[in-house]
Amino acid sequence: MVARIGGSHDISVTFHGVRGSTPCHGDDVKRFGGNTSCVSVDVPGEPPLLFDMGTGLRYFGHSQPHDGTFRGTCLLTHLHWDHTQGLPFFTPMLQPGSQMDVYAPMQDDGRSLLEVMRSTIHPPLFPISIDQWPGTLRFHDIADADFSVGGIDVMARLVPHVGNTLGYRIEADGRSVVYISDHQQPYDGSLRASEGALELARGADLLIHDAQYTRDEFAQKYNWGHCTYEYAVWFAAEAGVKTLALFHHDPTRTDDAVDAIGVCAAEAGARLGVEVIVAREGLTVAVG
Repeated sequence: MVARIGGSHDISVTFHGVRGSTPCHGDDVKRFGGNTSCVSVDVPGEPPLLFDMGTGLRYFGHSQPHDGTFRGTCLLTHLHWDHTQGLPFFTPMLQPGSQMDVYAPMQDDGRSLLEVMRSTIHPPLFPISIDQWPGTLRFHDIADADFSVGGIDVMARLVPHVGNTLGYRIEADGRSVVYISDHQQPYDGSLRASEGALELARGADLLIHDAQYTRDEFAQKYNWGHCTYEYAVWFAAEAGVKTLALFHHDPTRTDDAVDAIGVCAAEAGARLGVEVIVAREGLTVAVG
């Protein structure tokens, strides 16, 4: 399925995993999919760029070369399991010559990203250590930063969540895509946002944003690091976003329930001048 924003489609964004917290499976979630956070961005003339490495990364890997020629970059928001579980099963990196750069936030305990990955992808938690992989992984620790990946401009800003977490904005060919997968709404449910989050999202063509909870769920899980879909719509409107993609669906949410949230969010977005779509596995958004 391809959705188009505007009249051109120089940048295409494909969802490979749209769930939060943990992967899920069953007939009641098969339309939106049960894999965790992973989104790929295709910019003409550039190697693939990824947001996060959840279990959806394995399926993205099926479409990539397995002969050692893979090149890519991942912008990793944080190191929670649902955003990193796919890396050990990303088969293009099992070939000598393959290369991937991974950017992620500095850890507040002083460990580097490489140290954390070495401690988690290692026996007995995994059969081999990350240093034994045939492909080359380069890890980069960042905080608030502005840099380029080839011809793609990247803005990284710390956003409220549980532990150090980054949101990202990429710009290429005059198009902008923003990814804020996990975003802590103020505990009291009020409508305000950090300057870093607003800086990322201002005027974006496409914002991919956390929409994990309903109001009732947020009342019980107000400090779990996420937000309501109503907050996501408000935030998109406040930042002047053109199109909002609801993302990081709760693993307990059935397809029918996600559909119902999508309808309510689209109606709210229409009142505020924001187009709202719902992310699902296999959806490609052509950003023009």
